[in-house]
Amino acid sequence: MLVRDWMTKDPLTVAPDTPVLEAINLLKNKGFRRLPVVKDGKLIGLVTDKDLKDAMPSKATTLSVWEMNYLLSKLTVQEVMAKPVITVEADAPLEKAALLMEERKIGGLPVMEGDKLVGIITVTDVLRAFIEVLGLKMGGLRITVDIPDVPGALAQMARAVPPANIVSIATAAHLNGYQRLVLRVVGEDVEGVPDRLRAAGERVVDVRPG
Repeated sequence: MLVRDWMTKDPLTVAPDTPVLEAINLLKNKGFRRLPVVKDGKLIGLVTDKDLKDAMPSKATTLSVWEMNYLLSKLTVQEVMAKPVITVEADAPLEKAALLMEERKIGGLPVMEGDKLVGIITVTDVLRAFIEVLGLKMGGLRITVDIPDVPGALAQMARAVPPANIVSIATAAHLNGYQRLVLRVVGEDVEGVPDRLRAAGERVVDVRPG
C-alpha cells in the first residue's frame, strides 16, 4: 500500500497572505483540520486549526471588539503557519507516513511528487487502511494463534485452515520463541478452523466472531 492510494488528492490550500479569520472559516466550512500554505505553486508551510485558534486573542483580553477585529484582519496565515513542513512522497509506503506521524506527534502530512503538492494524508486515512488490511468488514472469525518463531511455521499453520480462507494475517506480538498472529478467516466451515488448528498442534489463544 502506497500513500497515494489513501491520500486526499488535490487538497484545499491557502496563500500565505490569507487572513487568519478567512482560514478559520475555510476549515470550519469544509470540515478540515489543516491547510497547506502555497506560494507560486510551492509548498511553504502548513497551518492547523490549533495554530489558528492559538492566534486568537485570549477571552481575558482588554481589547475592544473593534480593536480585536482590526488586529485579526491584519494577521495572516504566514505569521502562524508551521515551517519547514514535514512531508511524505506519494510513492512512499503507507507505513512510512504512519511512522512519521507517530514519531512527530502530528495528525497529517502533505504528500509530494518532487516539488509538487499532490495530496494530504491523515491519521484517519491510516485508520481506514488498517481496517481494510485487517478485513474488519468481512466478518468471519478472528483467531489469535501463537506459532513457533521458526521458518515454515506459518505455512504449516495455514495448511490447517481450508476449506475456509485466510483473508488477513497480522503479527500481534513477538513472544519468547513464538510469534502471536491474528488471523481473519471466512468461507466454508469457518467454525471448524479453531479445532483444525488445535488438531494440527497449533496454540489457539483466542477465538471470536469477526
